[in-house]
Amino acid sequence: MTDVDSTLRQTMTTIEGALGAALVDYNSGMALGTVDGPGGLDLSVAAAGNTDVVRAKMRTMEMLGLKDGIEDILITLTSQYHLIRPLTSRSGKGLFLYLALDKNRANLAMARHQLARIEADLEV
Repeated sequence: MTDVDSTLRQTMTTIEGALGAALVDYNSGMALGTVDGPGGLDLSVAAAGNTDVVRAKMRTMEMLGLKDGIEDILITLTSQYHLIRPLTSRSGKGLFLYLALDKNRANLAMARHQLARIEADLEV
């Protein structure tokens, strides 16, 4: 098990093309931890904005009567991928990992796989 700061640093060192990462509380929209990379992203703004994305998807699933969980949410921009991965552990309820990737350097399938492994090792 790794702590939040170690986990976020791990995303930057093990996931090719990582531009920034955050652990976010989607009840408040606050980042509990961030790590900047070469992307120059304002991760506090990203945390708050992506909280709206998670909340909207959860409301939509509820209205549709879907009993499924969100594995991850992918937002594809012209030059970046943004991955949102809600935590599934009991201690991680209400939290999500956010990862921004350089689209030209990242392998999306590998990034998703590595983010799932990192989540499994995270101790909140």
